[in-house]
Amino acid sequence: MKHVLVCLHGWGGSKESFTELRAALKEEPIEILTPDLPGFGSEPEPMGPWTVDEYADWVDAWIMKQIENGKLKMENSIHLLGHSHGGRIALKLAYRQSAQSSKLMSHSFSITHLYLCAAAGLRHPRHIKRIIGLTLSKTGKFFFALPGLSLLAPLGKKILYKLVRVHDYEKASAVMRQTLIKVSAEDLRPILKDIHIATDIFWGKDDRMTPFSDALTMKRDIRGSYLHAYEGVRHAVHRDKAEDIAAIIHARMNLS
Repeated sequence: MKHVLVCLHGWGGSKESFTELRAALKEEPIEILTPDLPGFGSEPEPMGPWTVDEYADWVDAWIMKQIENGKLKMENSIHLLGHSHGGRIALKLAYRQSAQSSKLMSHSFSITHLYLCAAAGLRHPRHIKRIIGLTLSKTGKFFFALPGLSLLAPLGKKILYKLVRVHDYEKASAVMRQTLIKVSAEDLRPILKDIHIATDIFWGKDDRMTPFSDALTMKRDIRGSYLHAYEGVRHAVHRDKAEDIAAIIHARMNLS
């Protein structure tokens, strides 16, 4: 049976986010699929703001389309990898399959292994800081529009957005801004205990986007999961540790 690895990128990323992982797995007999998620890369934005469930619905339909087009076979064993925003989508898909929920994915394929790379999905008090930051960003626009201050606007905005970490929001369209708010608002902690798929978790201990404490929570609540932690690595663990992740995927697929 041929193994399939589906990789879901993070917010602001694209299928190119997995260039290093593809290179690390180039000699392996694996079909690697890396779709651009709606609103990123070459994939058009959704018509309106989306939730995590709507992204999960899209991925489910996308995989089914690959089967219909003959790129995948129904009996293929699918390994699912998600980084950051892609990780929260992967968590939702794994939960649907494990919990046999009303939004269960198609029975035509199944996820046999889950890989979480600095996965988003757990809410923190810092989200309040983010909301305050969004408000400040609007105030800042007004402030720097005042006579005599316009020349300071580029530098001032850069400092402000760095302080409150609203870069993703500032660069997004109106639809994607609302989408970012919606997906960030959902806390996936309650579903972790209901995920019964073999899981490997990869995390940088210096991650400032998704704190390492999230990795510990996922390790604790997803039964039988394995945590691979890396000193000196930040949010791009899927790129910085691609060789390590590839070695684990090789082992989990029992390749020789």
